[in-house]
Amino acid sequence: MEIHSTTVIGIIKDGKCAIGGDGQVTIGQAIMKQNSKKVRRLYNDTVLAGFAGASADAFALFERFEDKLQQYHGNLSRAAVELTKDWRMDKYLRRLEALLAVMNKETALLISGNGDVVEPDDKIVAIGSGGNYALAAARVLLKHGNMSAKEIVLESLDAASDICIYTNKNFTVEEI
Repeated sequence: MEIHSTTVIGIIKDGKCAIGGDGQVTIGQAIMKQNSKKVRRLYNDTVLAGFAGASADAFALFERFEDKLQQYHGNLSRAAVELTKDWRMDKYLRRLEALLAVMNKETALLISGNGDVVEPDDKIVAIGSGGNYALAAARVLLKHGNMSAKEIVLESLDAASDICIYTNKNFTVEEI
């Protein structure tokens, strides 16, 4: 599933995790909003999450995901798998068009409505139309630099915003 209209990237490094997203909301060919917040803290500030896709769908998924985190006492992997099961099976959820990037200090996951729960080997998750640009930047910065997780997220978002027309420079970053 390819989602246009945003860039969200998260990374785990040195016992910390950070996730960030741009603020642009695009409908069709028009920019409708510049300062949207696409990342948030969940489960007593121990989990970070970001979304790409339709805003209403993402808010519904955030709510369901937080319910799963509560149900499974903060077990990120279990909550992600259970959300994905619901997402595929529930008549209402099945129609939602979004991707989620979720993480804590140990685990980074990409969750889709196609039944995917992917844990990248390098602990970097990136979604949205600018996701691959941000991912490439983050990998280079991680390999050749000495930056913090938050600094890598900011620089990666900046690189993506220079390339992707659906990504602006109004970034929101959360770190734990």
